[in-house]
Amino acid sequence: MIIVISAQKPELDGPVDVRFGRAPYYIIVDSENDKWEACDNPAVSQSGGAGVAAAQFVIDRKAGIAISGDFGPNASQALRAAGVKMHTFTADLSTVRSALDLFKQGSLPQFD
Repeated sequence: MIIVISAQKPELDGPVDVRFGRAPYYIIVDSENDKWEACDNPAVSQSGGAGVAAAQFVIDRKAGIAISGDFGPNASQALRAAGVKMHTFTADLSTVRSALDLFKQGSLPQFD
């Protein structure tokens, strides 16, 4: 399964970003082989519609899970329509790796 996590830096041990649509980077993890890559968020500098554009990027990457601090209403609607499950973390979470570990442990709440 492909997991996408919003990040401030293009590093697995870098800080998470609580913003989904305006996060500078996404860390994309393949949970079947634990390989990962960092991608620039193509929507980060859009004047409007960043959440929907970011959601489309995640959908195009065939993600099954998106993890962020929060999802706006338009982004969450687009992700939900595509069958992407959303999970959230709190602002005090430090790294992308810790978000991934918490998700694997079943400790990240699902976004409603």
